[in-house]
Amino acid sequence: MAAPAQPKKIVAPTVSQINAEFVTQLACKYWAPHIKKKSPFDIKVIEEIYEKEIVQSRFAIRKIMLLEFSQYLENYLWMNYSPEVSSKAYLMSICCMVNEKFRENVPAWETFKKKPDHFPFFFKCILKAALAENDGEFSLHEQTVLLLFLDHCFNSLEVDLIRSQVQQLISLPMWMGLQPARLELELKKTPKLRKFWNLIKKNDEKMDPEAREQAYQERRFLSQLIQKFISVLKSVPLSEPVTMDKVHYCERFIELVIDLEALLPTRRWFNTILDDSHLLVHCYLSNLVHREEDGHLFSQLLDMLKFYTGFEINDQTGNALTENEMTTIHYDRITSLQRAAFAHFPELYDFALSNVAEVDTRESLVKFFGPLSSNTLHQVASYLCLLPTLPKNEDTTFDKEFLLELLVSRHERRISQIQQLNQMPLYPTEKIIWDENIVPTEYYSGEGCLALPKLNLQFLTLHDYLLRNFNLFRLESTYEIRQDIEDSVSRMKPWQSEYGGVVFGGWARMAQPIVAFTVVEVAKPNIGENWPTRVRADVTINLNVRDHIKDEWEGLRKHDVCFLITVRPTKPYGTKFDRRRPFIEQVGLVYVRGCEIQGMLDDKGRVIEDGPEPRPNLRGESRTFRVFLDPNQYQQDMTNTIQNGAEDVYETFNIIMRRKPKENNFKAVLETIRNLMNTDCVVPDWLHDIILGYGDPSSAHYSKMPNQIATLDFNDTFLSIEHLKASFPGHNVKVTVDDPALQIPPFRITFPVRSGKGKKRKDADEDEDTEEAKTLIVEPHVIPNRGPYPYNQPKRNTIQFTHTQIEAIRAGMQPGLTMVVGPPGTGKTDVAVQIISNIYHNFPEQRTLIVTHSNQALNQLFEKIMALDIDERHLLRLGHGEEELETEKDFSRYGRVNYVLARRIELLEEVKRLQKSLGVPGDASYTCETAGYFFLYQVMSRWEEYISKVKNKGSTLPDVMEISTFFPFHEYFANAPQPIFKGRSYEEDMEIAEGCFRHIKKIFTQLEEFRASELLRSGLDRSKYLLVKEAKIIAMTCTHAALKRHDLVKLGFKYDNILMEEAAQILEIETFIPLLLQNPQDGFSRLKRWIMIGDHHQLPPVIKNMAFQKYSNMEQSLFTRFVRVGVPTVDLDAQGRARASLCNLYNWRYKNLGNLPHVQLLPEFSTANAGLLYDFQLINVEDFQGVGESEPNPYFYQNLGEAEYVVALFMYMCLLGYPADRISILTTYNGQKHLIRDIINRRCGNNPLIGRPNKVTTVDRFQGQQNDYILLSLVRTRAVGHLRDVRRLVVAMSRARLGLYIFARVSLFQNCFELTPAFSQLTARPLHLHIIPTEPFPTTRKNGERPSHEVQIIKNMPQMANFVYNMYMHLIQTTHHYHQTFLQLPPAMVEEGEESQSQETELEAEEEAMLIQADDIPSPPDVSCSQETLASRPDSTPNQTETTASQTGANSRPETVTASVPGAVTIPVKATTPQDATSAPTKTN
Repeated sequence: MAAPAQPKKIVAPTVSQINAEFVTQLACKYWAPHIKKKSPFDIKVIEEIYEKEIVQSRFAIRKIMLLEFSQYLENYLWMNYSPEVSSKAYLMSICCMVNEKFRENVPAWETFKKKPDHFPFFFKCILKAALAENDGEFSLHEQTVLLLFLDHCFNSLEVDLIRSQVQQLISLPMWMGLQPARLELELKKTPKLRKFWNLIKKNDEKMDPEAREQAYQERRFLSQLIQKFISVLKSVPLSEPVTMDKVHYCERFIELVIDLEALLPTRRWFNTILDDSHLLVHCYLSNLVHREEDGHLFSQLLDMLKFYTGFEINDQTGNALTENEMTTIHYDRITSLQRAAFAHFPELYDFALSNVAEVDTRESLVKFFGPLSSNTLHQVASYLCLLPTLPKNEDTTFDKEFLLELLVSRHERRISQIQQLNQMPLYPTEKIIWDENIVPTEYYSGEGCLALPKLNLQFLTLHDYLLRNFNLFRLESTYEIRQDIEDSVSRMKPWQSEYGGVVFGGWARMAQPIVAFTVVEVAKPNIGENWPTRVRADVTINLNVRDHIKDEWEGLRKHDVCFLITVRPTKPYGTKFDRRRPFIEQVGLVYVRGCEIQGMLDDKGRVIEDGPEPRPNLRGESRTFRVFLDPNQYQQDMTNTIQNGAEDVYETFNIIMRRKPKENNFKAVLETIRNLMNTDCVVPDWLHDIILGYGDPSSAHYSKMPNQIATLDFNDTFLSIEHLKASFPGHNVKVTVDDPALQIPPFRITFPVRSGKGKKRKDADEDEDTEEAKTLIVEPHVIPNRGPYPYNQPKRNTIQFTHTQIEAIRAGMQPGLTMVVGPPGTGKTDVAVQIISNIYHNFPEQRTLIVTHSNQALNQLFEKIMALDIDERHLLRLGHGEEELETEKDFSRYGRVNYVLARRIELLEEVKRLQKSLGVPGDASYTCETAGYFFLYQVMSRWEEYISKVKNKGSTLPDVMEISTFFPFHEYFANAPQPIFKGRSYEEDMEIAEGCFRHIKKIFTQLEEFRASELLRSGLDRSKYLLVKEAKIIAMTCTHAALKRHDLVKLGFKYDNILMEEAAQILEIETFIPLLLQNPQDGFSRLKRWIMIGDHHQLPPVIKNMAFQKYSNMEQSLFTRFVRVGVPTVDLDAQGRARASLCNLYNWRYKNLGNLPHVQLLPEFSTANAGLLYDFQLINVEDFQGVGESEPNPYFYQNLGEAEYVVALFMYMCLLGYPADRISILTTYNGQKHLIRDIINRRCGNNPLIGRPNKVTTVDRFQGQQNDYILLSLVRTRAVGHLRDVRRLVVAMSRARLGLYIFARVSLFQNCFELTPAFSQLTARPLHLHIIPTEPFPTTRKNGERPSHEVQIIKNMPQMANFVYNMYMHLIQTTHHYHQTFLQLPPAMVEEGEESQSQETELEAEEEAMLIQADDIPSPPDVSCSQETLASRPDSTPNQTETTASQTGANSRPETVTASVPGAVTIPVKATTPQDATSAPTKTN
């Protein structure tokens, strides 16, 4: 197998290179935003830049990056564009800039929206240029750029400006491009289209000739473009050299066509044009397909196109076609061909009279049609309206090969898509894992196209939606698997032994050599399938390793996925492995197959089952695992062995590799998606079109739902009637009671419900209607008394919600889709919890499912839910995160089972006490059943008798004293606060009596619910019962839902509402799966509400591979897609986390984000940050010792100067008195995070005066968290890097509550267009750190006030390091002096001699510790730093979280690289060698 070539990485230019560039000089003269006096517009500048910088460099990305980054498009190109100055260079420059913006994943159309006047003219010029002759004005390379631009246009249909231009190319009139016979056939199929077609013709006649010609040009554009492509394709030779420009043009064209086919609005009419052009036939017969290297990607793209052209959908209606309908279409095609053959072609009689199943395979069609002449084949095709009629006595111009392929490919039987999917192996093999077109390396630059599906706005059908997600999820997992295999296998150092075998020179924690491998079972296939139902094998390995690693291998559980690998190394013993060279060549990797663990075998060869019983102790080091192989893969391999004589893969394996359980759930998720595609996946009708991206995006909003609820009980949402009135501005609030004393919560509100559809009313009625629509009827009600004990009182909400939060809560209570956009600090979780509580009280019979992205978010939700009035027996938490809950209560399945059992015993004790108080003999508290009879015959009878005595007897006024006198349960309630009855009024005492009875009744209601736990004996059965019947609020992470869908559906799990937190951080498919965790009822989903709460302006889901993230748009969450489509959102608009000044750094990204009153009023927000002049500051950090950023490994960026500066500021703040846990240090790269941690460990980590910050982590990992003071290092000095993603900037700016200090290269970041709103505020303040060293923490100075102490300006990092050193030494000397004075005090001042001694000992110990630590504080001036300080970590990749020792095989103690920094101080820096840090794989006792 050929090893893939390593792609080159694009190196970003440095600031100095940027400044030296010709482009930068021009920018400074003509368009740079920071230049005040700019030269006037000159068209020659554009021509010169295009020729010299773009064309001469062959469209080098580096040059285009520079231009785009300098704001060339925004400030020069589009700003000055008009038809008069339009030229080839102008058009191409704009296209290059737009394409670059898409490559960088930044908004591209904003500039055009601001100045849309000339866009139609510009777009027409592009269309004309795209059809220009190859050797004409536009080169093929330039036309490839134009194709990419058009592709971006077709994929941006949500932008009105683009849609208005593109629509003309893809609407019904484009059928002008069809041949007349085909057009007639299509119009006959759908009669209503003929009506539209005649209308189009009439309108055309009314147009003036010039406009008509222009319209015809646009309608025929795609047909002509296809013809142009076919001519380019035909010019590719079979074996002679070919220019890559032609290959790239063909690839980009197929990509464009795939994108047109994969969207319903573009596909609807285009699919017929495509079919009529026979593009696929031309492509499959082309030379390019047969060129192995050049045509590889083209062939893969072609297979994707073939899939979409034959997609199972009705193009006109957009409805998915069933398998039966597809079969009918196939039969219709074959029978129409047979009829034609019978009527007109006597030589095809045999074909015409055969049954369909006999003639619809490729072989039989070739057998029947192969012998025919070219002319006859042309006549058959023209009879079917596939080709124009052949004139008499003329020969066809088409090749026989083309004509035959046209007829055969059109009529051969196709395997259905679901069958293809079911036959697909789930585990990736070596062919996919190292195929750069399908799974690109981390170096993907975004230049070329890939054979990958894309996730855009719309999908054809649910099947298409699931399939694209299935493929991308599978490939993203494959990328991670590739990294793990490369890491583990290279650690094992496979070399060729002297005798030609394999010898392993190293070892890996996650992989072991296989001693023996045998396939032990191949089960028979199911009926109608040709693959075995089950294939099992035994793998034996020798675990001569350390005990903890042995435990990890023995701890492999059922369903864990492992990989079986065959290596045949060709390198001799002792050859060094080079990570930069292709991996496969070096290790000689031949095969990779996946398997799933069933269990480890005991001494007798039986599988050891997981369970409560202890595992048997096995002797020796040899262990055998039974594994399940993939039946589909096994069948394919065996077929290949038998038919082609290939070797048996399953006799060659010599390595087994395991993976970390957390990263190893891909197979379960893929199986879940595949099962969904095989079931009749029923999405609620009101959601179906929105999920696919069609129809009215607001159709699922509660205001348009037919089952909108008029009256809702808001329970404890409002704190007072004033709060309620303030929550509905613009509404007229009518309260049903006039007495202000009775206008207290809880409130029921009746909303005016408009009927969705109705006839238009007259104007007079409309005024009444609007008045009525604004009136709310509010009814205060009293919660019935729950009993005399203090714990009977309901828990109350204490948050004063804002009116937008109330709107979100109201929308969440109504049926339909609710989307809440929650900017940082706006109380998303509080809103979510209140919605859950209100649904729980309004609809007690309904069940709500809570889904979040992380366990941390789920735990935060749960902690707040427990503070509200929700009975804890109705709460259940699934998954592995429940142990992190900060509570003694256990909400996991088994925790709830134990709670039920314990609660049952408590309640039966209460029954026993009640029985005793009533003097009833017998044992009523024996079981829940006996307690039920006791309640029915003893308690109810007494209560009914009591009610008959005290209730209102007609005319006579009831006696208050009777209520207490006749009350039968006095003795039972003797332990409640006395007196139970107040004797003030009949109503009050009667309510108390009923409350007491409610308390008793609740005991028996709960016991009735717990009765099932007496009947079900095992913990598993009890937990299932709780999940399916008892729990009303069930919480899980999206990953758990994806993994366990099969089990939940099988159990009969049911729910009515879904609430998703962090919805913008969840992958599209992981958001969709929770909608389908239950079986439909009578063919309908019972889902009533879907509430999504998230923030698409913060970071999206983490996708490790850049190609899937950028090219396939896999990082787009469903939440973000809904916002793009236009689904209505409730935008929370008041934050209560940060100072108003800090909020200004990111509130420009949101609609009207303001501040809650307490942000201005509370002292902590109005007081200044002690010792610092500003509450936020951008501090410029220049190169330190000539070095800015460094990159010891790909994407592992570090910046020593910034790291030292950040740590110095942290130490300064701690020395002033700031608590270390209120400060967090963030950075934008993993490399810098490791460097900062190392510096902290060396400088101050164990120092009692300073300590460690709360967290040192990356911005991405800190999303969803906050701290009072944030120190942020932006690291980069050459290119802005991934901070250019505004979402990352928003997260970075919004983590701080009181102080934000950013360390960065200002000259780089201030030029970035996307970051301008934040950086213009940051650069308005001084760029050197301003400190007030004599101001201690906390200060009384108000924020913004001039300080009374002296302000010191710090110019650079060495100055700050020296300053902190001097400050620390001064502090130690002061402490030392204080210590000496304290010891010389006269005895009379110390009350107890012993106490004096103990204090003396403490002071001595503390002083000693501080003096020891003083050695680690940077001492002054010897500033000499060597370059090799910068840490390196080979195992890191972009966006990747830290690689733990268990993955890399390294011991947790990193190697130390030292560096001298201000003051000859050593910094330990992490570095990992390719070898494991652990000494050897020997076993230790």
